[in-house]
Amino acid sequence: MKRIMLLIATNLAIVLVLGIVSTLTGANRFFTSGGLDFGRLLFFALIMGFGGAFISLWLSKTIAKWSTGARVVESPANSTEFWLLETVGRSAQKAGLPMPEVAIYEGEPNAFATGASRNSSLVAVSTGLLQSMTRAEAEAVLAHEVAHIANGDMVTLTLIQGVVNTFVIFLARVVGWFVDSALRKGGDEQSGPGIAYTITVVICDIAFGILACIIVMYFSRAREFRADAGAAQLMGTPRPMVAALRRLGGMEAGDLPQNVATAGINARPGWLDLFSSHPPIARRIEALEHAG
Repeated sequence: MKRIMLLIATNLAIVLVLGIVSTLTGANRFFTSGGLDFGRLLFFALIMGFGGAFISLWLSKTIAKWSTGARVVESPANSTEFWLLETVGRSAQKAGLPMPEVAIYEGEPNAFATGASRNSSLVAVSTGLLQSMTRAEAEAVLAHEVAHIANGDMVTLTLIQGVVNTFVIFLARVVGWFVDSALRKGGDEQSGPGIAYTITVVICDIAFGILACIIVMYFSRAREFRADAGAAQLMGTPRPMVAALRRLGGMEAGDLPQNVATAGINARPGWLDLFSSHPPIARRIEALEHAG
């Protein structure tokens, strides 16, 4: 319930902020007496599309900590925490990164990386993963998350999300305008869009949004293969990552907040592979073994 409420509150805040910005800039006034102003509509779509994506990215680390209850390890209280800081620091140094924040949270086996940039990142790991894996396997998982940061995956996926969001918002309103104009042909064109516009935009937002999700998930799966390869490179061998994936294949992955799910080490496949943020573990192992 806490995660759901945080997600709803974040989305409402983003919509409110973007609504105020679009009102102040006049970006939401894309209907004129002559019809649809495509330039203003595109500006509006860019603000909403990229604005929403980058605000979510900017808030991702804070939301991830709140929603998972992750505790940042600053001064290690035991040998496990000392090992965790040392291991993440070693991988970050090899990857040419500044030391990320390191956190532990209670939960089933999983881990994730998030943050707005390479210089402001977080690597979090669950107690379930630390307790159920060997040190070598856990180190491979941590190297995988560091590779996500080094590859700039959070920013890359945010840019992709911003592009597809922009197209969804723009195309849905263009289609809505054409449908509404066709249904009101011969009527009053100066009164602005009618109910057909609103209904069409809602339907198109949903339909185009589903297609956009497929595109984003495709790129997310591709980034997973790169992060696996990055982990193998950081460790000097793919064997620990292969072992970690095999172990994860027999585990139940813990749920992650939606805004960090694509950067997790293990994610449950969706009802269709097209909507899954992670490739099947068997394919990831096969890719690592062939590369090795």
